Amino acid sequence: MPENPLNPPAEPSATPPGDTPAARPATPSPSESPAGAPLAASATPSPSEPPAGAPAANPQTRKAARPSDAALGTGLGRVLLLVYGTFALSASARALVQITTKFSEAPLAYLLSALAGAVYIAATVGLAVGGPRGRKIALISCTVELIGVLLVGTLSIADKIAFPDDTVWSRFGSGYGYVPLLLPFIGLWWIRRHRPTPTDSAHS
Repeated sequence: MPENPLNPPAEPSATPPGDTPAARPATPSPSESPAGAPLAASATPSPSEPPAGAPAANPQTRKAARPSDAALGTGLGRVLLLVYGTFALSASARALVQITTKFSEAPLAYLLSALAGAVYIAATVGLAVGGPRGRKIALISCTVELIGVLLVGTLSIADKIAFPDDTVWSRFGSGYGYVPLLLPFIGLWWIRRHRPTPTDSAHS
């Protein structure tokens, strides 16, 4: 039959016979894993996440452990610090006023009041901090405090001319209910009672 010029002949198909889309084997894409192969872990842990099996960090372990002999760690220790802090503030303020306003009237008594205030401040800090350094500061301060209250208490009774005005330690602290006389004994007892054991020294 003659070819119709208005009907051009159909071009031969580029697909070979038998090669249909359904018959073509499926080619896995690069993002797909072959059949039977385990999937690669795609999730990478962030730097903020701890690795698997690692214990979670406790915020309290980041802080330095408080020494066992620090007075801040117990209720009785806080009461002792409150008393020492009160005397440190009152003795220092009293000495400051006396020295700046009427130092010439009783210079020895006012200087001893200033010394008492400094000793109370050092004892308060040493008892509150604890540890080897704080314990040493508290021990020296309480010892000086005990010697001072006994010595000044005796001299203020024996030689009233040398003490025309009272100090914190005058007459063994009678003006403060004899608390200045009892306080160094309590402080030394605390230091001895809470001295670190060999086990605590090994852990520190």
